[in-house]
Amino acid sequence: MSIYSDYIPFGKPNFSDAEIEAVSKVMRSGWIGMGPETIAFEGELSAFLNAPFAITVNSCTSALFLSLKVMGIEAGDEVICPSLTWCATANAALYLGATPVFCDVDPETFCMTTETIKAKITEKTRAVMVVHYGGYAVDVKALRKELPESIVIIEDAAHALGSKYSDGTMVGSSGNMTCFSFYANKNLSTGEGGAIALFDENSADKLKSLRQNGMPVDAWKRFSQPQKMLYYTLEELGYKMNYTDLQACIGRIQLRRQPEFNRIRSEIVDCYMKNLSFLGDKIQFQKGIDSPSHSKHLCPVLIKTSEFSRDDFVLKLRSANIGASIHYAPLHKMPLYKRSCHLDIVDKISEKIMTLPISSSLTLAEAEYITDTIKGLKI
Repeated sequence: MSIYSDYIPFGKPNFSDAEIEAVSKVMRSGWIGMGPETIAFEGELSAFLNAPFAITVNSCTSALFLSLKVMGIEAGDEVICPSLTWCATANAALYLGATPVFCDVDPETFCMTTETIKAKITEKTRAVMVVHYGGYAVDVKALRKELPESIVIIEDAAHALGSKYSDGTMVGSSGNMTCFSFYANKNLSTGEGGAIALFDENSADKLKSLRQNGMPVDAWKRFSQPQKMLYYTLEELGYKMNYTDLQACIGRIQLRRQPEFNRIRSEIVDCYMKNLSFLGDKIQFQKGIDSPSHSKHLCPVLIKTSEFSRDDFVLKLRSANIGASIHYAPLHKMPLYKRSCHLDIVDKISEKIMTLPISSSLTLAEAEYITDTIKGLKI
């Protein structure tokens, strides 16, 4: 029984009997923590991303934090990130005592660019957190050529599992530390969780230790070889940020279902773009969202009519049981960050941007109901 009744949520996971049976199998096995399912999922994920290593953690927030830490970011450093993103991008820097520095975005892709990043570089800049907003892949390979080697690039790919760079390669295969999210509404969901794709073996080993309290050997290795490993040791201060087999067994099934999920999301976007074309330039879809290289995690739209505000538009859809949302309130205006700055494009976009419901659980009938409802608003 659905908890949503007649309400069409912004996004919800798509779980089949295969995921449910996988969880049951793990529960019956007697081992539910990080173990063989996690190891298998990491291997399958690294192959999918075309990256030598994929290290799972308990959230994308943890992935971002650990990536910055392993790359040596510390108090006093500056980390450039877009203002149009979820707070975890900036918070990861704050956790280390570093300073998030917000940059502007492109008015069509809604993503940071080489130019907006370079405008914020100072002598204290140590890292750039590149956000692939909505699933649009920023050209990080071109960006790398424009930045000093001393500046680390970390990719926030929470929206971008399955997205591809301009050269057709998978997001996660760039050689940078690339962080993914498996939260409830993501293209691959295990309820919670995240992963870091990377190329450097030493950094991968460091991440494995840090996610497990600083221990060089995890619980599965200790307890699956009881005659060989009587003791454990701590080499550094770590954290409790590991993944579990209960999540990994779901992730393995979800990874195999990505082609199905991608097809559904593409059909939903096609429906929106076709059925709302009558609005002309009253709305603006994100550039590239109709491309196969876009993961279509979000379907962002700018409301450009002056007949009523973006907020009124979203509220009217919600009153019709449609879970329209706003991604995101700009971080540079949040009291937490205390950053008094003017970002021309973000300031304009943040007053007009909204996101239409999209998920692999959304049906075409629901998408058509949404567009029919919008037609009834007569904007």
